[in-house]
Amino acid sequence: MSQPDDRALVAPSDRAESATPVRVKLKRINPDLAQANPPDGDGRAWWARLKAALGTTSSDFVNASLLQLQGAARLPCSGISAVAVNAALAFIEGAKPRNEMEAGLAMQMACTHAANMIILGRLQGGVVGDRRLIAIVNASARLSQAFASQAEAYRRLRYGGSQFVRVEHVHVNEGAQAVIGTINTPEADSVLK
Repeated sequence: MSQPDDRALVAPSDRAESATPVRVKLKRINPDLAQANPPDGDGRAWWARLKAALGTTSSDFVNASLLQLQGAARLPCSGISAVAVNAALAFIEGAKPRNEMEAGLAMQMACTHAANMIILGRLQGGVVGDRRLIAIVNASARLSQAFASQAEAYRRLRYGGSQFVRVEHVHVNEGAQAVIGTINTPEADSVLK
C-alpha cells in the first residue's frame, strides 16, 4: 500500500521546524530486532533530527530509545513495524521534549496510546462476547487513565507542579447586587490617602 507524501498533508505553518516528522527505515536483523537507518540516506542530518526530536545530545539515548520503541510500538499481530515506530516518533516529536526526562515520558505516552488503540480495535464493532467486552473496556479504561496520568506528569515536569485555584462562594440575596472586582468608594479612597 503506498503512503501519501507527508509534506502534502501538513501545512508549513503547522510545523515550523520541518515539513515532515523525523522517520526511520528499519532493516530487520531478526524477528525481534531491526537496525534503524535514515529513510533518505543522509545519516548526519537524520541523526541530528532524531536527537532534536528526543530532546537530547546523547547518541546512546537515541540508540536506546529506538530499540525501546521497536519493542513497545508494534502493530497488532505483527512484529517490528516501521509504521508503528515512525508513528511513535511523530508523537514524541510533537510533544517537543526538551530533555531526556520529557522524552521518556513522551515515549511512554506514545506507547500507551498505541496500546490503547490496539485494545479498542479488539472491540470489533461491539461484536464480542460479554466477558470479552468487559475485559476490553477495563483494559482500555486503565490505559486511558495511565495516559492521563502520564500527560499530567509531563505537564508538571514541563510547567511546574504548583497549581493555585481559588474558589470563593458568595451568597447574593434577593434584591441585592453583586459586584466582582475592585470597588473604589469615597470612604476607601480617604483611607488610602
